[in-house]
Amino acid sequence: MARLADYFVVVGYDLDKRGGSEGQGRILQRFPEKDWEDNPFPQGIELFCQPSGWQLVPERQPATFFVAVLTDINSERHYCACFTFWEALDNPQLQRAEASEADEVDEEPAVVQPSQVFAPKSLVLVSRLDHTEVFRNCLGLIYTVHVDALSVPLETVIGNLLTCVIPIAGGSQPGQEEREESLRTITLGAGDRQVIQTPINDSLPVSGSSVAQLFRQLGIVNVLYLFCAALTEHKILFLSSSYQRLTDACRGLLAIMFPLKYSFTYVPILPGKLLEVLSTPTPFIIGVNSFFRSETQELLDVIIADLDGGTVTIPECVHISLLPEPLLQQTQTALSMVLDPELEVADHAFPPSSTQPSALKIQDKEIRAVFLWLFARLFQGYRWCLHIIRIHPEPVIRFHKAAFLGQRALSEDDFLMKVLDGMAFAGFVSERGPPYRTTDLFDDLIANQVERIRQEEACPHKVMNHIKELAEQLFKNENPYPTVAMHKVQRPSESPGQNQPQNQTPFPPLDEVTVQLFIDHAAAKLKTAPPVVKAELKGMVPSGPPLDIVDRNGNVLANSARRLEVVRNCITYIFENKMLEAKKLMPAVLRALKGRAARICLTQELNQHVLQNRAVLDDQQFDYIVRMMNCTLQDCSHMDEHGIAAALLPLVTAFCRKLGAGITQFAYSCVQEHMVWTNMQFWEAMFYSDVQNHIRALYLEVDDGDASTSCERDGGREVVSALELASEQSRLWPTLSKDMQTERVQKEESTVFSQAIHYANRMSYLLLPLDTSKNRLLRSSGLGDVESVSNSYVTNSIAGSMAESYDTESGFEDAESSDVANSVVRFINRFVDKVCNESGVTNEHLKALHTMIPDIVQMHIETLDAVHRESKRLPPIQKPKLLRPTLLSGEELVMDGMRVHLIPDGREEATGLMGGPPLLPAEGAIFLTTYRLIFKGTPSDPLVGEQVVTRSFPIASLTKEKRISVTLPMDQFVQEGLQLRSCTFQLMKIAFDEEVASDLAEVFRKHMHKLRYPQHVQGTFAFTVGQCGKLVVEHKAKDKNQSIKTLSKNLVKSAKRTIGRQYVTRKKYTPPTWENRSSLQSELDEDEISVSEELDQSSLTLSSTIRSSDRQTMSNVVERACCRDYQRLGLGTLSNSLTRSKNEPFRISTVNRMYTVCRSYPGLLIVPQSIPDSTIQRICRCYRQNRFPVVCWRNSRTKAVLLRSAGLHAKGVVGFFKSPNAPTAGMPSQADSTSLEQEKYLQAIISSMPSYSETSGRNTLSGFTSTHMNTSDSSDKLRQPKIGALMKQVMGAKEDVPGTFSRGGKWGSIRGSGRLSAYNPEVGNRLAGKESPQPNGGPSDALFLRPQKAYLYIIGDKAQLKGGKQDSFQQWEVVPIEVCDVRQVKNSFKKLMKACVPSSPNSDPNMSFHRCLEDSEWMTLLHKVLQVSVLVVELLDTGSSVMVSLEDGWDVTTQVVSLVQLLSDPYYRTFDGFRLLVEKEWLSFGHRFSHRGAQTLASQSSGFTPVFLQFLDCVHQIHLQFPMEFEFSQYYLKFLAYHYVSNRFRTFLLDSDYERIELGVLYEEKGERKNPQVCKSVWDYIDRLHKKTPIFYNYMFCPEDEEVLRPYSFISNLKVWDFYTEETLSEGPSYDWELVRGRQERPAEETPDKPDTSGPTSQRQIVWPCYDSRSKVVPDAITKLLQDLQTLEAELGQASEKWKDTWDKIKTTQRTETKLESRPSFSSSLLMSSNLSHQRRSQGVYLQESGVGSSINLALDCEASATSTPVAGRPSTSTLYSQFQSTESENRSFEGILYKKGALLKPWKPRWFVLDKTKHQLRYYESRQDKECKGVIELAEVESVIPGTPTMGAPKNIEDKAFFDLKTTKRVYNFCAQDSLNAQLWMDSVQSCLSDA
Repeated sequence: MARLADYFVVVGYDLDKRGGSEGQGRILQRFPEKDWEDNPFPQGIELFCQPSGWQLVPERQPATFFVAVLTDINSERHYCACFTFWEALDNPQLQRAEASEADEVDEEPAVVQPSQVFAPKSLVLVSRLDHTEVFRNCLGLIYTVHVDALSVPLETVIGNLLTCVIPIAGGSQPGQEEREESLRTITLGAGDRQVIQTPINDSLPVSGSSVAQLFRQLGIVNVLYLFCAALTEHKILFLSSSYQRLTDACRGLLAIMFPLKYSFTYVPILPGKLLEVLSTPTPFIIGVNSFFRSETQELLDVIIADLDGGTVTIPECVHISLLPEPLLQQTQTALSMVLDPELEVADHAFPPSSTQPSALKIQDKEIRAVFLWLFARLFQGYRWCLHIIRIHPEPVIRFHKAAFLGQRALSEDDFLMKVLDGMAFAGFVSERGPPYRTTDLFDDLIANQVERIRQEEACPHKVMNHIKELAEQLFKNENPYPTVAMHKVQRPSESPGQNQPQNQTPFPPLDEVTVQLFIDHAAAKLKTAPPVVKAELKGMVPSGPPLDIVDRNGNVLANSARRLEVVRNCITYIFENKMLEAKKLMPAVLRALKGRAARICLTQELNQHVLQNRAVLDDQQFDYIVRMMNCTLQDCSHMDEHGIAAALLPLVTAFCRKLGAGITQFAYSCVQEHMVWTNMQFWEAMFYSDVQNHIRALYLEVDDGDASTSCERDGGREVVSALELASEQSRLWPTLSKDMQTERVQKEESTVFSQAIHYANRMSYLLLPLDTSKNRLLRSSGLGDVESVSNSYVTNSIAGSMAESYDTESGFEDAESSDVANSVVRFINRFVDKVCNESGVTNEHLKALHTMIPDIVQMHIETLDAVHRESKRLPPIQKPKLLRPTLLSGEELVMDGMRVHLIPDGREEATGLMGGPPLLPAEGAIFLTTYRLIFKGTPSDPLVGEQVVTRSFPIASLTKEKRISVTLPMDQFVQEGLQLRSCTFQLMKIAFDEEVASDLAEVFRKHMHKLRYPQHVQGTFAFTVGQCGKLVVEHKAKDKNQSIKTLSKNLVKSAKRTIGRQYVTRKKYTPPTWENRSSLQSELDEDEISVSEELDQSSLTLSSTIRSSDRQTMSNVVERACCRDYQRLGLGTLSNSLTRSKNEPFRISTVNRMYTVCRSYPGLLIVPQSIPDSTIQRICRCYRQNRFPVVCWRNSRTKAVLLRSAGLHAKGVVGFFKSPNAPTAGMPSQADSTSLEQEKYLQAIISSMPSYSETSGRNTLSGFTSTHMNTSDSSDKLRQPKIGALMKQVMGAKEDVPGTFSRGGKWGSIRGSGRLSAYNPEVGNRLAGKESPQPNGGPSDALFLRPQKAYLYIIGDKAQLKGGKQDSFQQWEVVPIEVCDVRQVKNSFKKLMKACVPSSPNSDPNMSFHRCLEDSEWMTLLHKVLQVSVLVVELLDTGSSVMVSLEDGWDVTTQVVSLVQLLSDPYYRTFDGFRLLVEKEWLSFGHRFSHRGAQTLASQSSGFTPVFLQFLDCVHQIHLQFPMEFEFSQYYLKFLAYHYVSNRFRTFLLDSDYERIELGVLYEEKGERKNPQVCKSVWDYIDRLHKKTPIFYNYMFCPEDEEVLRPYSFISNLKVWDFYTEETLSEGPSYDWELVRGRQERPAEETPDKPDTSGPTSQRQIVWPCYDSRSKVVPDAITKLLQDLQTLEAELGQASEKWKDTWDKIKTTQRTETKLESRPSFSSSLLMSSNLSHQRRSQGVYLQESGVGSSINLALDCEASATSTPVAGRPSTSTLYSQFQSTESENRSFEGILYKKGALLKPWKPRWFVLDKTKHQLRYYESRQDKECKGVIELAEVESVIPGTPTMGAPKNIEDKAFFDLKTTKRVYNFCAQDSLNAQLWMDSVQSCLSDA
């Protein structure tokens, strides 16, 4: 029974304290005046009566009523019902005093003051019961008695009210009594009568209709948000202008949270004065009047629900975890069916007549029923996760959160995690945990209806029926007798009109004595009355059905039976010692252990092998068992939600192995690396479950044996029996005697105590590392900060946690072992304190524990030391033996192999994911040599164990190295590892084996860095090869302290010495071209130009030091590649005959022979004939790096030249274009002298062009037909518009996506784009053959004047040319383009590497390979370079010269210039030509290979920028589009791409010829061959290899005559180069030929097919992508035939012929057959028969590097439509492909035997002569088969061919006409053919070659 009202209070306006801006209230009277003992008077009632503040108002307002809720210090809620009415005040003094205040109240100062103001007065009823309606009636009655002045004294009414007693809840006895209990009729003695219905069960909240109201105000989704927010402890604020609604909303929210109780701040109505409460850090539910809305705006973390507006505002920083799906969806559906039943049938054609929602009160209960149903689903089975750890004197119960989440497969679910961690749930467990108590609706639901809920959840209508049943029960509970509702309460009779005169009397002060008498009288009566005993019905709480265990995905794992079988078999094998069988099963087992069922199976199986808590194993068994345990634990999260770590805990202390006398190592020392052991919550749960078992055993009368059999682990029986036991014991407890009770309490306490000791031991086992001197970082972080680990959800990637802890806790690194002990002791102490306090262990016992723990830990450390010592002595478990890699000659090991594991990276091929066996992870060793980094090992998967995995890359190509932590799938130890990335598109992720000491790994890193970035280029492998390692080190040490100056001096001196020395030894190697070297040197002497005085003397170090050996140097310079090429192109010779050189437009200048004009240019340069060297020295200053324009190629047909230079210096730009304000364009007075000279220079180039001189300077195209142009004029006109379009694409604004417009598409005026207005807008239009539009739209002049075309186009950088103004009369034009910056290339390459070789598998669909490739923009860069190159090719082909002057002239310029020559000149598409091109444009013209490749310490910071690789990629793209135009194969390009970064050869080292001369490496390539194995030049190496094998040769080579290639450059036409993506794990990269082929060749000779597989008889060959080298295992058809031929020759014992001869022979016979069929023709291109050409095409697939499909597609497409030849000027494709030409390695235009007369007094000898038109030479050999050329006659030097006469010693019987002479600039050759016809043919052929040139 309880009092209906505890206190009655009258609160009024405080007239004394009204000084401030707002008034205050004060308590006028309260009854009773003494506090009740059980219920003190609550403070602050006067604030809550007027929450918006006490104020006087000018008009009387209607009376108000609301209920506020106050919470006292004991968390008891007091309901304060406030009834407020207004009383008049008419004190004139008050009026004066209050005038200002009244002003403010009115806010209308102009109005005359009212004679009266009204003050509020409140009647307050304070109660612990929540009966709103009763309070409203009672207070209303008191007010009515006062107002209507009824005859009843107020004291009587109030006395009756305060003495009224009602039951709290109507018990559940049947019959009349119950009815009286739950119905209480009360009267206050004023003729009133009320019936109070109390709920049947007070544990269920009473809600009236507040829940339904809340949903009406806010809507379903909003209320669900609030519901979840309240459960997950967020702050919630309600706003409304009605106080009663605030209270109702808060009450409604609490009602739907049942069975959880809200335990934080709960203030449904918060007074304005207390608003600062809102900034409290704790969660709350608070209601505030909308009047204060503005003050709630700055709350950042509060969810605001506006009841009047129906909105819920969630701040950005607040994340509300919502209910897990599908619960959320189902709840929403159910709610909408309750609130809006019409929704379902809204679309029905015949909707049912009545679908109105239920009445509010009913609806309210239905909504609550939905939430009850929801909680029943959320918490179903919770009782199975309760641990009862004490029964007497009070039950102590703990909830096993992890197990609960694990069984629900919701361990990842945010919402449930937060709810279970919250205070409300803790209250729920302590309230509902005890097994012996009264039960309510929720208990019934959990116990008996879970099954029903589960079956019905999918069917909304059945759910609705269930909810209606629940609602009925809830309604019945609240309104047990809905029919009884007699309320007879008077209301005030006044009408508003009368209220002025009538109510003058204020509320009177009441007589306390009278009221007190009433109270005392009632109290006395209560004492005498017999106590009402209502027996509480306690009973055992049923647990309900146990949970079905579901897996992560919500279903039970498929095919798990098979997996469990594998696990069981493996364990059986291990214990039967069948190790080989076990080893085979191991990988499958480790995979199976990812599933939970398999893990549980493992723990059960292992349990069976434990006898009396021990299982002694041998080493190998131990190793396997530990491996499996680690694997099992690795996938467990730190929470251990599936209880797997718990099940393993007894096992890790059971399995052990004997290490020596009395020393045993247990499994726990090998499974410590898991987060779960550092999680306090795990230990607590384990402890409690063990304690529960022991306490259960205490009370079970049966003996232990039966008990252990009856309970299965994790199964049903045990838990039930524990709670049942407890319930039974609680029931019996009151009946026991005192002694019995204390005895039981003591027994339980000591049980807990003994368990605590046991756990202190267990924890020290798992927390102390085996090697206590080495503190594991994981340990320290885990123990140092336990709370953070146990409360935050850490993922199971141990690697991640290690990486984090490394930074945070690095202080632990050098910690002493005592620190380990201390941290472990601290951890255990904390654990013991917590569990012992919770489970009521006595203080003495707790102290004993604290003293014991350090001893336990210390003792354990001592045993561990012995174990650690012994375990080190163990022979390592059979690990695969380390395989030695084969090394190149001269390559030496720097560090011997360190055992590592090669971990799979993001490439999936090797891991077996894409089919094939899992080659990775592999186990082996990493070797560091002077040249490479090599991993060699065998796959960990035993099924492929006999394969060898090799991965290597040159140390010089290392671009990034970073430390990583790796968890190996087999061992589970977290290993330190390295991730090494190389720019040869290789990635090694290695984890060091535990046997590798960490300092050794550090040494490895240091060595690697030293080798990667040597101090000087001489430290690279190409220089140190063959020397012993010591030299290198000394060299470095010396260099360190020398200043740069002395260093360079020494270098130059040594260079001088070496150059001198080398020349002496070189003589016999000089090729025969320079037989008359003496004449040449004399010529040089005459030509020597003295260096002009004005040059800076300091820069002449070279010339001064090399003066002595000047001549040799010069002759070498002449011998360089450039010179040979210039002579071939006819650009100038170093010849004596002046007559010849004068009419040539260009000459070879030696102005830079000492590298004084430009350091990065070659010594000899081609400049216009008319420009003297002095001019050059002045001009060069205008250009960056002094790289002035020089000619590098000339089109043999149009005689247009290609020039290269760097961009202009800024000051040069202004001079270059006439300054805009100059009055006339050409007045010398205005212009700078250098700019004039520059102009002169450009003019000289233009005048060198025949087209210019012939049109006598006229600038129009009409004159542009010249004898030099073989193509007809019409084709030129056809080509013209194409160029314009090209040009516009190249110049186009950035927005244009490359590749969007077609080649010849229209393109609007540049002016329109508004971006290029700085440049001459007509450039593109003129080129396009379009006229510039006239402003008035009339016809333009172009109809009368042919559009002019510039003679020289300058391709310049857009950014540099800004602001220049172009002169319309100049003959050159500038084409501004945007070039890609070096930084762009660098970043793009980084991204390209990450795309092609990702470091880890990526599941994110946005990071797919193609997406990453696109992001890298590599293809876009290729597109830009190719586009510019094609434009330049077009311009040159139409007869305009082009000067490329971009950036510093050594990156993009080099790319463009090289590509242009490659596209325009077939010679560069041969082996010799390509080599020459690279030597000339890249090496001689100073591309900074060392700098861009970051080859030394100095350039390390600049990073790796693969400009040359980009060029090779472009060549590869062209090669794909024109597979028949290149003599070399794709492999050749890959070979160069690999070795240009490998530093194996010296070719691509250093930045310019100058540096190469300084180091003395420039001329040694032809030099000493002391060590024939060590090739210093990559070209020599390629030559040698080419002779041995056709690997570099392209069988489809069949060039067109003078073919100009115009490849597509759109991104859609470009392919990813397979160099970036392919790898061969069987042998490593195939570019170091000796390593790869050395092993394989011998067996290949013995047996016809190479046995790559180990199958003894099978002829089948398995080819694995990424493992085998496909080109080797499945060679293309021709290579295969050549190989077979060699094999047969070897078998027959014949001397095998070289492959090239064989190939040539076949081709010759092919050609003779062709000749027989068609008429014999001696034209330079021999027609092959069409059927042959068809056959060749169909072979395309095999030919092009074994299976690159694109080549054949291209070839076949071409036949169908002319796709690959977009430019009209080419011959049509059908002719192109039927005209297969001879494809011999040297292009033999004509060949045969001739007799040649030797030099003076030498006889005539027959020789095999070859006339090579492409190389422009006549070569002769000993015989047809001979490969070594005996001599070369350069056709450039031939002056005439004339019939000769027989001389002495000539061959007999040959007619005279068969003789002819060949006159060169040096000597006359006498020849004799077989007959006169033959001689005539020879003469004609040579003559035609000469005239062509």
